Amino acid sequence: MTTRTRTLGTTGPRVSALGLGCMGMSALYGGADRAESIATLHAALEAGVTLLDTGDFYGMGHNELLIGEALRAAPAAHREQALISVKFGALRDPDGAWAGYDGRPAAVKNFAAYSLQRLGTDHIDVYRIARVDPDVPIEETVGAIAELVEKGCVRHIGLSEVGAETLRRAAATAPITDLQIEYSLISRGIEDEILPTARELGIAVTAYGVLSRGLISGHFTPDRQLAAGDFRSFSPRFQGDNLRHNLDLVEALRKIAEQKGVTVAQIAIAWVLSRGEDIVPLVGARRRDRLAEALGALEVRLDQADLAAIEEAVPAGAAAGDRYPSAQMAHLDSER
Repeated sequence: MTTRTRTLGTTGPRVSALGLGCMGMSALYGGADRAESIATLHAALEAGVTLLDTGDFYGMGHNELLIGEALRAAPAAHREQALISVKFGALRDPDGAWAGYDGRPAAVKNFAAYSLQRLGTDHIDVYRIARVDPDVPIEETVGAIAELVEKGCVRHIGLSEVGAETLRRAAATAPITDLQIEYSLISRGIEDEILPTARELGIAVTAYGVLSRGLISGHFTPDRQLAAGDFRSFSPRFQGDNLRHNLDLVEALRKIAEQKGVTVAQIAIAWVLSRGEDIVPLVGARRRDRLAEALGALEVRLDQADLAAIEEAVPAGAAAGDRYPSAQMAHLDSER
């Protein structure tokens, strides 16, 4: 089912057409079952998923340790096919609060050393700062990753949530494999400038949030009780009238999905897949049943009539509410 592959940019490796975003197994979306998380990672590898995405700050290192444990217990062939993408630079305090970003060259190398230890590997396949440090030129941060590439500790350089100009500056410093950024039916801001720039530069996109944190999965209900600390409990798109409006969009999408005999999640993922061979959606499945549903999107074929119907049901800009709270949006807006 997952034999379809795509290439991460002009300088990157071949990867599975879908990647697995592992953050939810450790942080931000309520509790997760450790045994089920590892079983899900093993099921993904068994199905041919090769790209595993994490961050050193997901659960303050928990996610990297989890992936390392899962890979050690996996068959050798599955371990060898796994490609690990790591985000770094986000600062946390003991209470889990966010304390900014650190992109200084010395910090880059420090973060990498700890990630290699937690993952139990001698290299990271794609390494990227999670958000640009406003106090450090991107050239310095990327240059430090390039030094890690020269040492063999990193294979490829990525970026995350940057604007077109930063993308150009980074690419002028060292080869950039891909840009990780939110992209879904209800988060289409990259289409105006960022995606065209990435394509001009031969940089692929790994798209996170393809189901908008479960909002357009078809499984989220307006009366759902969220656990303490769940990101969605304070995300603007999940609040009050915004949530009701956004779930109305999901119901419009559900009608199209039912006509094709697929689920809402599958048609939403298939839409992202349809946007280009240079885009690799990351699915955030924490359980094997959700993973199986996501992988089913690879079998969904959308023709022009389907795409037109989806566009009518969920046009660009239709979502209510920002994708992050105001403080985080301010940082993203300043970068772009």
